[in-house]
Amino acid sequence: MKLLPHPRTLPWYALAASLLICFGVWHWAKVFAAPAYTAQALAGGRPIGNNSDLYPYWLGTRELLLHHRDPYSSDVTQEIQAGFYGRPLDPQKPSDPKDQEAFSYPLYVIFMLAPTVTLPFRTVQETVRWLLLLAIGCTVPLWMYAIGFRPRRLLVVSGMLLAVGSFPAVQEFYMQNLTALVLLFLAAAAAATVRGWLLLSGFLLALSTIKPQLSGLFVFFFVLWSTAQWAKRQRLFWSFVVTLVALVLAAEKVSYGWIARFLTLVRAYMIYAADPPILRALLPAWLAAAVGAALIGFLMLCCWRWRKAFAGSDHFGWALAWVATVTLALIPKLAAYSQPLLIPAWLVLLAHRETIWKEGLIPRALVKSAFACQIWQWAAALMLSLCSLLIPPARLRAAAEIPMYTSLASWPITLLAVVIATLSLRHVSRQIPPASLPHSALAVDPNQ
Repeated sequence: MKLLPHPRTLPWYALAASLLICFGVWHWAKVFAAPAYTAQALAGGRPIGNNSDLYPYWLGTRELLLHHRDPYSSDVTQEIQAGFYGRPLDPQKPSDPKDQEAFSYPLYVIFMLAPTVTLPFRTVQETVRWLLLLAIGCTVPLWMYAIGFRPRRLLVVSGMLLAVGSFPAVQEFYMQNLTALVLLFLAAAAAATVRGWLLLSGFLLALSTIKPQLSGLFVFFFVLWSTAQWAKRQRLFWSFVVTLVALVLAAEKVSYGWIARFLTLVRAYMIYAADPPILRALLPAWLAAAVGAALIGFLMLCCWRWRKAFAGSDHFGWALAWVATVTLALIPKLAAYSQPLLIPAWLVLLAHRETIWKEGLIPRALVKSAFACQIWQWAAALMLSLCSLLIPPARLRAAAEIPMYTSLASWPITLLAVVIATLSLRHVSRQIPPASLPHSALAVDPNQ
């Protein structure tokens, strides 16, 4: 007796399951997570305003473009706090948050927000939160294309729904952090590289530098990759450099000397708002520093070895997985909205699952654990949502955070899975270009 669905109907089952999970997560967020967060903030005396991470940059852009005020100044920062927290922060109150919520992005982010400055913030907020959800969903097919993973269309749609139906997506919806936009730029740049649109790829990479802590290692890899076959790939490099220089100079034209003020604010931000990297949260300081240095060294070695890989190859996909997981291990922020950066790593592991399964117990266990961490979040949120249909949600509030129990573990386990899988599969990686990719993306160095 067959227990598994027929291969032809499997995508439909996957679509139905992803829809159910998406409903469960968003119902859990509305009924459990949001009230629990509000109650926790009120109990701790934390001031509550619009709580939108978009607000500092929207207000700073508006004040600069309409009123010629410096968005990095202390008076604009106080106005930002009045909107974000409901009032300016009082350093004399121990219960007040340490995060100043200042304008802490490179100034050229104003060019992306400029069209919104004449609109009410509530309108901008409601529009952007849906656009960020769309951005998270769209990264899935883009990353799939970039790593050469071609599942059926219904499975692609299911993956998009699962990405949107996750706690990081919920957090982006409520907080409107621009991380989702940066991840969309990175995924689109990788896909454009595979397509052979190198000018577009460099342009998107330059835009992603509005959050350099997220995009920095990606930029490093793509620049290194472009130099490996300079005659064929230099368009990516020059597109990136010209776009970034144009953004910096245009911002300088709008506000002279912004770079120095931005760097001063970043130094202050690292003191009052930065979290310890995930390694520091899990390991003693000396061991975290050693592991971080080893990861950077190993990443540099991998990027150097894979710099000649053609776009869309296995090595290209593994490079993206490495860059994504190491970035998350090193950035000074533990917020869940950064977790969609794990999507390329999960997709690479999923695409190579059959080969990894043959490589021994440890690779299999780590890959299963990486996916189990995320599956737990979906399953627990869905179960709580279904229970709330029969039991008053107030009686289940004590269990509101159960779906998040594996959130912190997801990042290091996925990193370990990528490391071990890379070492296990180094002798079987595909070296020939897939026939489905365009010729312009398939140039292979004869010395590879």
